[in-house]
Amino acid sequence: MKPKHQRLLLAVIAVAALVGAGLIAASALREEASYFYTPTTLASANVEPGKAIRLGGMVQKGSIVRGGDGVSITFTVQDQERSQKVAYRGITPDLFVEGSGVVADGRLRPDRVFVADSLLAKHDENYVPRELADIDMSAAAHTKDTLVP
Repeated sequence: MKPKHQRLLLAVIAVAALVGAGLIAASALREEASYFYTPTTLASANVEPGKAIRLGGMVQKGSIVRGGDGVSITFTVQDQERSQKVAYRGITPDLFVEGSGVVADGRLRPDRVFVADSLLAKHDENYVPRELADIDMSAAAHTKDTLVP
């Protein structure tokens, strides 16, 4: 076989291997991807129970109910039009409060209750940690004093 044909055959094999690897990677990612839904899009989507998804929205005021075991919690996530009941078992983030934003990873049960595996609490750009909430930063004296004279 001529060297020219050998290089062409090698190039064809390399391209086929790259396409095969890309198809395998895309297949693996498609199975592990979780789509983001709001309560409105979740109600209109045909999501089968047990499929991994993400649910995002605001925690409805007055909806948080903590279980007697200290780690179980149920609450309602809402958007402008709809709401979705959520059950979670675990320690909630510090920023998780009524009226705050939340993103939950989990699955729908057959009774259409969303069972969250993890919670991510969101905050706005005006977030201040609880420990610093009582400090008046506008009254602080800001000087340019240094240790070196």
